[in-house]
Amino acid sequence: MDIHNTNEDLVFSSVQTIFDEIQSSGNPEKYCLCYQCRIDTVCYTLNRIEPNYIVSNRGFTRFEQTSIRRQQIEADITSLIYKGLRLVNHNLRPTAPHDDSVATSIRTDHPLYDIPTIAGRIFNGESFEPIIDVDVFIYCEGDLISMRNSNWQNPYRMVQSTPGAFSFWPAPIIADSPEVTKEFKFSIKVKSPDFEPLSHFFNISATSKFHNPQSYALNRTFKLPDLYLFPPGEAEQNG
Repeated sequence: MDIHNTNEDLVFSSVQTIFDEIQSSGNPEKYCLCYQCRIDTVCYTLNRIEPNYIVSNRGFTRFEQTSIRRQQIEADITSLIYKGLRLVNHNLRPTAPHDDSVATSIRTDHPLYDIPTIAGRIFNGESFEPIIDVDVFIYCEGDLISMRNSNWQNPYRMVQSTPGAFSFWPAPIIADSPEVTKEFKFSIKVKSPDFEPLSHFFNISATSKFHNPQSYALNRTFKLPDLYLFPPGEAEQNG
């Protein structure tokens, strides 16, 4: 569907302008102005303003003509950007390089197998409570695989803020030629001294294409069945 949120354009443009102005003024506050911090500031801002969707050029023209409303939206966005910039710099993302590099190594000169996001949940098989404080690993064809960028980690650490839930976005896999469908063998593995080792195997089919890899989308998420961890010896007792 061809639906567009015009506020995304305003936020992206405003973040770029504000960050560039801070940089050109000598950055007296010594903010990190890297690509990752810009993207994190964009996300912070977009999560705190209402979207403005259009489906036609008429909708775009109507939005452009409502200057008073647009001025208020731009003022709100600017305020949120400065607040987001300060918060992002107070909690710098530890997995990002925080330099001028873009956090991706995806090649576009070869056909690629674009792997969807993979998500699942893990529970304590005895209490049925969500699992926290364990690392979840994902493998492809037996090898630990790289993620799409530094914002996605492998292993994934289960934490209190997202109890029981984990997700991965594997990097695209280079193909020999386009329009070839291949089935990839994946596995999820968990090792913890508090539980029996867990291994879950599954396959994902992908077709190689010459194109830029697709962006994240919920409807492209491969969802795994709920998984359960058992205390040592519990699995054998339950057969």
